[in-house]
Parts: sequence; C-alpha cells; structure tokens
Amino acid sequence: MRINPFPAWRPAASAAAKVASVPYDVVDRTEAAALARNNPLSFLRVTRSEIELPESTSPYADEVYAQAREHFMALQQRGTLMREQGSALYIYRQIRQGHAQRGIVACCHADDYAANLIKKHEKTRPDKEDDRCRHILELRAHTGLVFLTYRDDPNVDSLVQAIEAQSPLYDFTADDGVQHTVWRAANSPALVKAFEAIPCVYIADGHHRAAAAARVAAKERANPAATGHEAYNWFPAVLFPASQLTILPYNRCVRDLNGRTETGFLSAVQQRFELLGNACPTPPGPGHVAMYLGQHWYQLSWKQDERLDPVAALDVSMLQNSLLASLLDITDPRTDKRIEFIGGIRGTAELEQRVNTGAAAVAFSMAPTTIDQLMKIADAGQCMPPKSTWFEPKLRDGLLVHTF
Repeated sequence: MRINPFPAWRPAASAAAKVASVPYDVVDRTEAAALARNNPLSFLRVTRSEIELPESTSPYADEVYAQAREHFMALQQRGTLMREQGSALYIYRQIRQGHAQRGIVACCHADDYAANLIKKHEKTRPDKEDDRCRHILELRAHTGLVFLTYRDDPNVDSLVQAIEAQSPLYDFTADDGVQHTVWRAANSPALVKAFEAIPCVYIADGHHRAAAAARVAAKERANPAATGHEAYNWFPAVLFPASQLTILPYNRCVRDLNGRTETGFLSAVQQRFELLGNACPTPPGPGHVAMYLGQHWYQLSWKQDERLDPVAALDVSMLQNSLLASLLDITDPRTDKRIEFIGGIRGTAELEQRVNTGAAAVAFSMAPTTIDQLMKIADAGQCMPPKSTWFEPKLRDGLLVHTF
C-alpha cells in the first residue's frame, strides 16, 4: 500500500468542535439544517450546502455547488481553516461508549483504487457518485475522508501508540458523546514505510467518495499538461486496524406490502421462514431477522447453508432474495424508492415509529455483518447487497481537508 502525507486545511484548535460535522450522507436535509442551526462554522454548510438555500432547491442544482464553494472559501479567508505549512500524516482516535478506534489519516492513490489494492464490497449509485464528483471538482477539494480498514499489523500499532503519547492538535467530545482526538504524526516516513508491508486495504465506508475521487483523477489526467504527479491523483482516507472497528446493523423499512393484507403477507412469509411471534426487536444472531408488522415483532429464522458463497450466505442476501424480491417485488434495492435503509445507530424504536405512523408498512431489524464477512467478500471480488454495514462512530468532516 502507498500512503502519502499531505498539507491539510484544518480548523484552528478553538474552532475544531464547531467546524467538525457528521458525514454528508448520514443525515437528510432537515437533520443537516437542524445540526447547523446557530452554528455558522458547521462544515455541513459546505457538504450539505442546500441547507443555505430555499427548501424547494434541488440538492443537485448549480447554486448548491456554488454555495458550497463560497462557504469553503469563506472559512479559509476568515482564518477558521488554516493550511498546514508542510505535508503530514495524522492519527485520528475516536472513543464511543468506552471503545476506542485509532486510524492513520493519509492520502491514498487513485491507481491503487483502480488496481483493487483498495478493495470494495459495495456497488455505487450513479446519482450519488455524480454528485460527489461535481462537489470535488467545484471546490477542488476532497472534503470528506474515506473510511478504510486493514488486517492488524503490530509494527503499525506501535508507531501509532508512540504518536498517541504526544500532545494532540484537537481533543473534543461531540454532542453525540463521541470523543475525537487528532495528532500530527511527527514521524510520517516511518508510517509510510510500515504500510509498504500492508498488501491491501478495504473500504469500510465511503464507496461513493472513493469512486468519485478516482473518476476526478481520471478526468483531470485527460489534460495534456498532466504529469501524473498532481495532488488530484491522491484522496484522503483514515486507515483503521480491523480489530478495532464496530459494525452495527443496517435495517430496512418498506413502504407497502405489494398489494397484500397484513394477514396475507404473514402467511406468505411463513411459507419461506420459520416464523415466531412476540419476538425481541433485536435478532439473536446470524440466521435470524426481526420483523415489525402491525405493531408486533416477529422472528424470521432459516437454516444456514455452508455451501453458499459468502454473499449469498449474508442475512441481508437471504432477506433480499427470499422476501424483498419475491414477495414485495423489490428487485433492485439500490434504486427502488419503496425501500429505505435505517442505520443501526438509530435503534429499533426508529423502525417502530416509521411503521406506527404509516411511513412504512413493514420493517426489518438485522444482525450486524462481521468484518470477516466483509473482507472475504471483497477478497473474492464480490459485492455485498446495498447497505449491508453501518460503521460507528462516523468520521467527522472538516477536520482534515485535502485540496488540489
């Protein structure tokens, strides 16, 4: 693996907690506006700049990208964001509910993405990829970090621990209770060298950001004056050892029962799964899904088949193939507007609320996918069904920005 230091744009220490924002794609417009309210420094005004415009504005309108660039430049001009005088790597630690994960912030190369040294496990949606491409090009910046993971390496661990003993650049606790601490790595060459022993890394979160960065690099290289050494060939990421990561479930809600009554739907489900009533909202483990219908929780179970390939063996695949596609006619969950994916951080109460209010007809609470499953699928060159994993805590945008 190649990793590269870079001269980051980053907040002044006094402004870091106000600038840092949740990733653009984990909140909707209303939630983003609420988080940025009364906080003119919030980086959501860059990554979700439609919150500055009338609600009728399309999130893909020209003025949205112009507004993002304007606010990004204003943060620089006011001195809220400062550019590092030299290139560096960084250590980014997050602590949530007593659990810590420590990653290295570095730039990765677009060619390594294309060569599958940066392995994927998920397909991207064209509209979301197009949006990130335009955002990157309009700002000439990668405003968010791609979340990568690798198999643990003791040499890398020891280097990170030595840096962690130093004084940090930032150390604050966000409103959600997650503590964010960032160090500037004084000995970047040693980390760069250590990663030469890492054969590959895996995208945990941020497939659209990575795909868009690679597309931007390809587009910029079309310039006859390109040398191949330009900064746009690199994109920023945080690389975490796999053992430190926490995966939460990614739950599903469906808006209707495809013309069936609740009784008829239950009967059809019972023909495909072992069905138990009065169930717990959280499934006991792999091979089980909890279903909320008509203000009742049910447990769906099936016998696991060890002969299945790693994708077909996933709970989300079993649900998709045996229920969502066959009973509810959701054949492409990437594009079907009838299905909604709910991150596990919101809990099962969110699923109940959506069904009870009529926003959904049925909801499914999943067991979390494991990091081993993710790596096996990526190693096999396969893709998980959409929204199979929810990593928590999320990286904060705005703390370390890469420009070109």
